[in-house]
Amino acid sequence: MRLEDYWGIGPKTRDLLTQELGVPAAIDAIESRDVRTLTDAGLSRGRATRILRYASGGDAMDVLATADARSVYKQLLESISAYAVTETAADRIRILTPLETRDDIERRLDRVLDARQSWDALSETERETVCDIFENYDERGGRRATVETALSLAQLGLSGDLFEPLSALDTEVLEDASAALLGLGGSGRRVETGADETLDGLRTQLGSVEDLAATPEPVLEAVQSGAREVTELREGLSRHIAAETDVDLVQIREAMPTEATDAREFVGETLRTLVSEVRADVDEREQTVAAAFEATLEDAEDDVKTAVSAVEGIGLSVSLARFAREFGLTRPEIRDSPVAGVVSARNVFLEATGKSVQPVTYAVGDHNLRVRGTTRPPQGERVAVLTGANSGGKTTLLETLCQIQLLAQMGLPVPAEQAEIHLVDAIVFHRRHASFNAGVLESTLRSVVPPVTETGRTLMLVDEFEAITEPGSAANLLHGLVTLTVERDAIGVFVTHLADDLEPLPEEARTDGIFAEGLTPDLELEVDYQPRFGSVGRSTPEFIVSRLVADAADPQTRAGYEKLAVAVGEQAVQRTLADVRWQQ
Repeated sequence: MRLEDYWGIGPKTRDLLTQELGVPAAIDAIESRDVRTLTDAGLSRGRATRILRYASGGDAMDVLATADARSVYKQLLESISAYAVTETAADRIRILTPLETRDDIERRLDRVLDARQSWDALSETERETVCDIFENYDERGGRRATVETALSLAQLGLSGDLFEPLSALDTEVLEDASAALLGLGGSGRRVETGADETLDGLRTQLGSVEDLAATPEPVLEAVQSGAREVTELREGLSRHIAAETDVDLVQIREAMPTEATDAREFVGETLRTLVSEVRADVDEREQTVAAAFEATLEDAEDDVKTAVSAVEGIGLSVSLARFAREFGLTRPEIRDSPVAGVVSARNVFLEATGKSVQPVTYAVGDHNLRVRGTTRPPQGERVAVLTGANSGGKTTLLETLCQIQLLAQMGLPVPAEQAEIHLVDAIVFHRRHASFNAGVLESTLRSVVPPVTETGRTLMLVDEFEAITEPGSAANLLHGLVTLTVERDAIGVFVTHLADDLEPLPEEARTDGIFAEGLTPDLELEVDYQPRFGSVGRSTPEFIVSRLVADAADPQTRAGYEKLAVAVGEQAVQRTLADVRWQQ
């Protein structure tokens, strides 16, 4: 296979990877989803993850049919990766993609929820300890750091599916391998200081002898002053060098020349020979120790690979479990019939900000949601027109449905007490874009119409279509989109303020509404974000006018707002103001 055969790799990227890695290594990095190798080779993290997403996701990435759907997907990955315990786990999360088959989805859900169950079963102290171990894990430390992390995790003695990979580890072999990896370090065959006591001693001797050889004059002065004969010079030099370097006397004497013209030459030659001999001793010992370490690592190769796989696998599973625990995620039910239904669903992006989020129950299609009362969605209608107050959460509901559909098709649990989905080939999520020209209208139609015409397995989530064209034309076009969605057996939710202009809707469609209920004591609009089914929501402008009247400091401005109050219903405005004063 050629590098150019992978999505996103053109001539420049191919040449870079070929130069830095070589074609076989580059292909191996892509096939093994190795973000770090690609970024170390010079690719940006964003480009590397995009290449790997398509390498692993393939046609499943086509489910992201619009730019807004792709934006939600990317933001979801960043939200999940914020709970990653290692950089490798974060990289692996960023390349998670929608899955193509129901079996693949169910298998991943099983793994993630089993990990969540194991994580929940731990005490708070145990969870903190595991996170501390991963926080101290320096992934740039290579295999040694990974082996030490595996040993630290194994020493905790934790049970459950999450930590099952640790049971395959031979800790004794890994401890020897860790010592060998520590000894060899990252500097080729050089053995690190502290790995072998004998080698450390020889290196110390070599340094001391080299220091003496670099300045032989002080040595000569120290031994020559008390020596009257050659034998006294030899003995004095031997004892002086031994005292300064801890080299054995026998080795020193063997290093002395048999012939020398004077004392200076005798001392210098002795020290030079001794440097050479001690260096040879260091090299020999280093080779012996390195060979022993390498033999240990060769014997432990399979165990080290098992440790690396365990640490990476547990790191990813812990990261996903932390995300699932933080947001109270549950398993979605995958149905064969077209449905998108949720009970007490929450928006991940809003919850991540720490804001209080009102859970919402909603559904289109045939569902089996276990909920009673007025919040139980009707059965049957596959398309809904959602109306209601500005800032009423309509767009947030669309985004929440998009999040849940994407998470489910990625094989991940979802932020809802219950969720029912069916697998779709395309998610058409289109946010409200405040641009009013023919170019925007054309580009929007080009993005939202083909997916629903090419396959009926489409989820349409379209927000305020009227924002991009004239109200009259918008109503006609939106009615056509609703009808097309019904005819193609797709499901969808369309947010609009033009509900009255869309009547009559197809039989398989309904109108739902979100209602503003008043003003808070702080004059904030109070909205019930739970849609009311079969009702047209109202923005209740008297609440907005009431707030303007209450806030107006200038008498003339206040008089202007009071004129508007008459237009929208003065009694309603006065009643709202009275309610606010009573609450205060």
